[in-house]
Amino acid sequence: MTFLNLILLQTDGVIPAFLLIFFLFFIGIVLLVIAAKTIKIVPQASVMLIERLGRFSKVAASGLNILMPFLDKPRAVYWTNTRGGITSIDLREQYIDLPPQPVITRDNVTIHVDSVVYWQITDPVKAVYEMNDLVGGIVQLTITGMRAVMGDMDLDHTLSQRDQINAKLRIILDEATDKWGVKVTRVDVKNINPPEDVRITMEKQMTAERNRRALVLQAEGDRQAAITRAEGEKQAAVTRAEGEKQSAILAAEGAAEARQRNAQGEAQAIALVAEAMHEHGNPAEYLITTRYIESLRDMTKGNNAKVIFMPVETASMLSSVGAIKEMFSDSGAKSPDDPNKPPPPRQLR
Repeated sequence: MTFLNLILLQTDGVIPAFLLIFFLFFIGIVLLVIAAKTIKIVPQASVMLIERLGRFSKVAASGLNILMPFLDKPRAVYWTNTRGGITSIDLREQYIDLPPQPVITRDNVTIHVDSVVYWQITDPVKAVYEMNDLVGGIVQLTITGMRAVMGDMDLDHTLSQRDQINAKLRIILDEATDKWGVKVTRVDVKNINPPEDVRITMEKQMTAERNRRALVLQAEGDRQAAITRAEGEKQAAVTRAEGEKQSAILAAEGAAEARQRNAQGEAQAIALVAEAMHEHGNPAEYLITTRYIESLRDMTKGNNAKVIFMPVETASMLSSVGAIKEMFSDSGAKSPDDPNKPPPPRQLR
């Protein structure tokens, strides 16, 4: 016999059966509700703020958590760009992609800048109770900080110094959100879009600057080429001069050595002549006479040598030649006159 039949027998049919079924169903729903309010499962890298009778009680970490039903209640948050009424707070690093915002630079040029902010909740209690709309507050701080930083810079600096802009924005946001329990890890400026007329002017300016750089580089290259060419010519001239110097030195040394050898040979010949004529004549007179005859021979070799002027001492010279010839014939030495030499000119005037 079932539990329902027992109840019906005890009540003698006074309570209808459907009322009993409704009562049991109500009891089951109440138990389910109590269980749902008692047991809370929090995902990994998330926390849940528990309030007891409207006052902060504890932080429910990830995993299984047991609450006091109808007394403990998770705190719901309503932030911009998030699903309203969520009770789980994400502790992972998150980002906010800001749409293009108008910014006026110091030189009164309106540009549109879009950026990305990376942030992370470090203290969930402060993030919920110190700021009503945490995400919206970060967005507004980023916009105002961007306008403050870029408002102190010229257009050219805003386009070329993005790293400095990112660093300054991160410092401003990190200092402002510290009391909210938030850490701003990075701020990146994605795009900076100037007006169309300013963009065209900048392109023309950039083209002119590139042409100027090209001309400067070409002139610098020509100058370096000229310097290199001059250095090469200088080195070639120095090398050529060194070569000529060495050649002249070698030629002079060769001529000097030849003259020394000729002098040595002549000295040996003179010594032999002096030894041969030691008893029969003067060697100096013999040498002078020999040089005289060789000079006359050289004078008669030319085609235009038709007339030869003989000095007054010719007769004495010829007599000396005869004496020398007789001396060699008496001593048995060879005559200094070479039979292969051409005879002296016969016609003398």
